[in-house]
Amino acid sequence: MSGQNDNLEDLMRRSLAGDQRAYADLLRETARLLRPFLSRRLRFSNEVDDLLQEILLSIHKARHTYDGQRPYKPWAYAIARFRLLDHLRTHYADQLRHAEDYDELEEILPDDVTESEISYESISAEVEKLPAKQATILRLMHHDGYTAKEVAAQMGMNESAVKVAAHRAYKILRERLER
Repeated sequence: MSGQNDNLEDLMRRSLAGDQRAYADLLRETARLLRPFLSRRLRFSNEVDDLLQEILLSIHKARHTYDGQRPYKPWAYAIARFRLLDHLRTHYADQLRHAEDYDELEEILPDDVTESEISYESISAEVEKLPAKQATILRLMHHDGYTAKEVAAQMGMNESAVKVAAHRAYKILRERLER
């Protein structure tokens, strides 16, 4: 692993010195390094290819900022991460612009579609079958209206532990109620 990193750093130093062959090798190795990173985060291969090209262009434009005393991979991954975030931000912003307005949907949907038949009272018997601590947490949060922070203070727990216990209780209830 260190050998490849040393190789990338050497290629970068040589390319900054004007070696075009080293620069071509650097871009090829960088693309090979970043493709799996992008493939795990994007759905379509054409998106990966397009974004990879944008990242390589960004690396080209920012190559003067590379500090030869530092490793190449973190520098390249930082650029890739920022370009990925820009891409996702643009992609999701575009999706939001074309999203349906929920107010308009409520006029179209029947009234009973958005209402839930499940309330705390309707499942309180199942809640009481949970371990005592979980039942108490759910009762305080959903029947009495306390926040996780307030429940934590009352029970002498930290807020994260309350949230974890509540999540586990929800999971148990979901499994029981689906049967």
